[in-house]
Amino acid sequence: MRVLVIDDDVDVREMICKMLAGEDYDVLAAANGKEGMEIIKSEPEINIVITDLIMPEKEGIETIQEIKRDFPHIRILAISGGGRGSAQDYLALAKGMGANLTLNKPFVKHELLKAVNEILEGK
Repeated sequence: MRVLVIDDDVDVREMICKMLAGEDYDVLAAANGKEGMEIIKSEPEINIVITDLIMPEKEGIETIQEIKRDFPHIRILAISGGGRGSAQDYLALAKGMGANLTLNKPFVKHELLKAVNEILEGK
């Protein structure tokens, strides 16, 4: 299973990648939505995208919309710790734009793995 992690916070991105790689996921990483979309276009076998919502270059909502339009087979887990608004507001918007599931930051490994498994099971 190939997963792309998009997050502008290098520590969060690396933590998520390590959690998933430790469970035998094939993991790719991007620092923002623009970089993430370039990877998706060159790696069509990506199954899941885990994306932060508030990022420079191209934020998560725009990235989700583009993925859903151009790569509808890719499942999306939106993550956020909030910003000017609450995390719940951003995550609700992401769900409305096509994210399959959402997860509040901070989270622990079992919460991330549970969310990824639910997405893979089509929940």
